[in-house]
Amino acid sequence: MSPFHEQVVPLPRPAPLASVQGTLALDLSADPDDAWPPPLATVHTLDVRERRHLVAWAHRFAQAAVEIAGGDRPVSQLLRWTAPEVYEDLARRAQLVRAAVARDAHAGRVQQVRPHVESVHACWVSDDVAEVSVRARHGHRSRAVAIRFERRGGRWIAVAMEFA
Repeated sequence: MSPFHEQVVPLPRPAPLASVQGTLALDLSADPDDAWPPPLATVHTLDVRERRHLVAWAHRFAQAAVEIAGGDRPVSQLLRWTAPEVYEDLARRAQLVRAAVARDAHAGRVQQVRPHVESVHACWVSDDVAEVSVRARHGHRSRAVAIRFERRGGRWIAVAMEFA
């Protein structure tokens, strides 16, 4: 478990339910010293050049990832920059697409339109951890991808990736 999981803000305990039929529920017994909402996480400031470098690199990484997930690129191209779980997930996605295309013998390309990364936004959790949101376009449809990068051994590694 990484030390960043310890920075997660716990949710408040649920209050017991009371009968409030016909009225609005209002809990006046709450301790005013309890801070809600909890304080925001610390903002990490990095060198502007370093931020731009990671965003540009994440853009290229995401472009390759959506092409892999769509079956247009071999998954082995991202082996060096992915954690084993992310690599296996990308390989599984590419295999599913290949299997679907194999059923349709008349399909020319895997996809009619190649995906294109439209935007990339990064948020730094710490100096060595960044979370990136990506919007990729597939023809007239858009898809979101969330990627968590951690700096390991002097390079950024994708340790988690979710497609939506």
